[in-house]
Amino acid sequence: MEFSDFQLKPFLLDAISRLNFKEPTDIQKQIIPTILAGKSVIGQSQTGTGKSHSFLLPLIHAIDPAKDEVQVVITSPSRELAEQLYQTAIQLVAEAPDEIRIVNYVGGTDKKRQIAKLASHQPHIVIGTPGRIVDLINEQALKVYTATKMVIDEADMTLDLGFLFDVDQIAGRLPENIQMLVFSATIPENLKPFLKKYMANPSIIQLKPEHIIAPSIDNYLLSTKGQPKIDVLYQVLKMGQPYLALIFANTKQNVDEIAEGLRARGIKTAVLHGDVPARERKRIMKRVHNMEYQFMVATDLAARGIDIEGVSHVINYEVPKDMEFFVHRTGRTGRGNLKGTAITLYSPEEEKIIDELEAYGVIFKPITIEKDQLVETYERKRRELRSAPKNQDPDHRIKGMVNKAKKNVKPGYKRKLKQEIQSQQKRKHRAGQNRMKSR
Repeated sequence: MEFSDFQLKPFLLDAISRLNFKEPTDIQKQIIPTILAGKSVIGQSQTGTGKSHSFLLPLIHAIDPAKDEVQVVITSPSRELAEQLYQTAIQLVAEAPDEIRIVNYVGGTDKKRQIAKLASHQPHIVIGTPGRIVDLINEQALKVYTATKMVIDEADMTLDLGFLFDVDQIAGRLPENIQMLVFSATIPENLKPFLKKYMANPSIIQLKPEHIIAPSIDNYLLSTKGQPKIDVLYQVLKMGQPYLALIFANTKQNVDEIAEGLRARGIKTAVLHGDVPARERKRIMKRVHNMEYQFMVATDLAARGIDIEGVSHVINYEVPKDMEFFVHRTGRTGRGNLKGTAITLYSPEEEKIIDELEAYGVIFKPITIEKDQLVETYERKRRELRSAPKNQDPDHRIKGMVNKAKKNVKPGYKRKLKQEIQSQQKRKHRAGQNRMKSR
């Protein structure tokens, strides 16, 4: 299938060609024709699958530039994600024969100026954070009641950050027959009442990834072996020569402590978490894009709101409690078929969490540090697997034979028992080796 098969307007096909997109991704193949057909959609997909273009292309295709009114409203839970969507949309309309007005409304910008501009022209496409869009609606400056389509991007994150009420306020101002498009990595229970309220019979498109971790990512596991984690992290960063490394921790306090520890060791480090003021976040992101920082320490929710090009390394300083966060973290690298490296540091007390990740389907390559180099090592549970046959109790059949042997029932019975036990031990040993190979 090619993009031309969707019969999009010529200027959109030209934009796709300039972006060097060869063929649609799996999610684009399913979602673009569904949106073009006017259906509401609930889309679930892994990060980095081309989701943004899957809804922007058909929505822009449907815009009527002759109408001076809002036709599409797109909400995003963070300023960074909203800016990313805005820039993507601007790329697509750059060569449109008639102007398609797209405006990005986010907090921390000049609201009075925005209200003044809205007095003369309404945008065709509204992109922004829920709070600022609601503010402009309540000021009676932004007139969204003419919109026929609404997108809620990163719906689960919108819920996590407490913005679903604002999104509900926006949706409530739109026509009843609105085409609603909801995109989310997961569909939490608390999100379902909202979906039921605004979506009567949506098309549910759920793309389960072939790989939990993309094949373009080397997913390594490094034991700290009781050493201070900050020292191990410092060694890894000095050896890895990353183009840009994102380092994840579970709390804002830990992010600050890690950054302080790295700075004390001479590593210039950026910080991103919920307590960083909006203006400072914008300044940091600009400096990251300008490659003034090679290292950034972040929390999960803060980093889910960014999409930085060129992330070569993701370091899990702490193992996340939520499996979805692990997938989102590693998905920051290895994008666009570029190679990426993910390294998870774990201490002995985090063994259980690693077990849970592996049970979830995450496959690690164990590594160790030798002579200032990261080298692949053995299966971390090799001792346990090797000793398992010796430690396991004989099965019920052998137990019975043992009881009989104690009574000297028949001549040669002990020899037969010994042979049976040895045979079973060999089978279990082979099974253990097979498990090791399959990991």
